[in-house]
Amino acid sequence: MTEGNFVDYVKVFLASGKGGKGSVHLHREKYITKGGPDGGDGGRGGHVILRGNKNHWTLVHFKFKKHFKAGHGGHGSKSRSSGADGQDVYLDVPLGTILRDAETNEIIMEVTAHGEEKIILEGGMGGRGNWHFRSPTNQTPRYAQPGVDAQEKDFVLELKILADVGLVGFPNAGKSTLLSVITSAKPKIADYEFTTLKPNLGIVEYRDFQSFVMADIPGIIEGAAEGKGLGHYFLRHIERNATLLFLIPADSNDIGKEYAILLNELKRYNPELLDKERLVAISKSDMLDEELTEEMRLELDKDLKEVSYMFISSIAQQGIQELKDRLWAMLNA
Repeated sequence: MTEGNFVDYVKVFLASGKGGKGSVHLHREKYITKGGPDGGDGGRGGHVILRGNKNHWTLVHFKFKKHFKAGHGGHGSKSRSSGADGQDVYLDVPLGTILRDAETNEIIMEVTAHGEEKIILEGGMGGRGNWHFRSPTNQTPRYAQPGVDAQEKDFVLELKILADVGLVGFPNAGKSTLLSVITSAKPKIADYEFTTLKPNLGIVEYRDFQSFVMADIPGIIEGAAEGKGLGHYFLRHIERNATLLFLIPADSNDIGKEYAILLNELKRYNPELLDKERLVAISKSDMLDEELTEEMRLELDKDLKEVSYMFISSIAQQGIQELKDRLWAMLNA
């Protein structure tokens, strides 16, 4: 999937259907000239429904069609015949999609399961026909109820990726390279910062035909929690990951400081992110010899006391299987 097709935020206009009118009708037949009321009810207007679909990965199908209107209910007719219900409109969205009020930005609902359906806007009720209003004192009512009006409103659909493992790191830390090695995903890779501008997903194949999903989150910069760069667009995708894998290159000036900055950005954006399982992987470690590796371990044991770390190299395929084992154990703890 190209970056241009990764759409994770879209504004839509939704309208439910209006209820049909109740019928004002008096029963007439060849030998019945003054029959009673028999007007039927109007049909219900169509609902607008949000539905989870595991086959969708992004909101790209809302890129060019952003107005959705449900069908109106049919009018009632004679012989107490009810009008047809209006056609419902279904918005199929990826799992992990939330719906916000466009004006207040309030979260209204979220969909996290395949086939899960939630009504966004209810269709208007159909009006009751004059048959309902007959009484001993009014045996031929000549009125019926109109249908209830439709609802319409602007909403925002926002995708927060559902992945087992989220890759967190500064730009050019080697996240895309790791994803390309550990999964069959083919993200854009280059030797400059912000190569990745949209999250990439890949399926990690594990032992005994088991697997888990890994997401390459675009690089975080200091100040991302305040929206610096594209901070908020990047950070929201980390909220749904079960485990966070921090990737810091071995040639970093200060690994402990980089980890602290990344952790601080997550905390400032959403303190609950610190409750997730965390693992630090020192990437590009093929540049290190044994002596330098041991020196770094002594420093890291002091700087990364509360979190586990390990050395890996995506290019040299060092520590990749061990990384899979560690992540699998964390996901299934």
